[in-house]
Amino acid sequence: MNKFLKINLFIYFILTATCNALAAEKVEYLKTDWSFKGLFGKFDRGSLQRGYQVYTEVCSSCHSMKYLSYRNLTEKGGPEFTEDQAKAIAASFEVTDGPNADGEMFKRPGKLSDKFVMPYENVKAAQAANGGAYPPDMSVLAKARGGGVDYIYSLLQGYEDPPMGITLDEGVYYNKFMYGNKIKMSNQLSDGLVEYADGTVSTVEQMSKDVTTFLMWAAEPHLEARHRMGFKAIVYLIILTTLVYFSMKRIWSRIETEV
Repeated sequence: MNKFLKINLFIYFILTATCNALAAEKVEYLKTDWSFKGLFGKFDRGSLQRGYQVYTEVCSSCHSMKYLSYRNLTEKGGPEFTEDQAKAIAASFEVTDGPNADGEMFKRPGKLSDKFVMPYENVKAAQAANGGAYPPDMSVLAKARGGGVDYIYSLLQGYEDPPMGITLDEGVYYNKFMYGNKIKMSNQLSDGLVEYADGTVSTVEQMSKDVTTFLMWAAEPHLEARHRMGFKAIVYLIILTTLVYFSMKRIWSRIETEV
């Protein structure tokens, strides 16, 4: 009996320590007003276009978005660039194609049907260029990471000097919103880093919000259509429930109550 009690106490202390550790690690993320949240949420077109600009000028040198094609930039519910704008964007990148008649690969300007150009040829090349760390693909990052958009938005603004007593290895940076507070990606954003085409002031906060909005759209491009469908379904159910209620009321009104 004493042995059984000791085992139970041991399990209790282990569970308590684990719960306390998890509670201690829980971080309150930065909050902002996301236009796409809620039943009637929609993407801010300006923010999506600015977010694509931040991704292209800041993030795309390391992070891929292998599930997106340049034609997606013109689709309804997304950044909604015009076809000419999207063609110009695609043509600004060189794409490896082939083989040609001589059996050789060649470079050509990108087309709408092309996937976003990858920054590295393979995973090993990416790791070699980043000190052994692999920059994750950003196509579905907003849905794959715990905390979602709030986590990404906070992470981009969470760089600071490490607290007293914490020593970081070379090439490692302190970020208060990163799991474990250690990250191999250096701070990529600074005020005025990007010159927005629409004249918006590019503060770190603004760029973080815009690129996170773009990543949310990339991860869930049909979000607006889903919201519209959900709203229609709710209206339909309300109408159906009302009709059923009055139908049942009329049916039961014909039945006399027994006294």
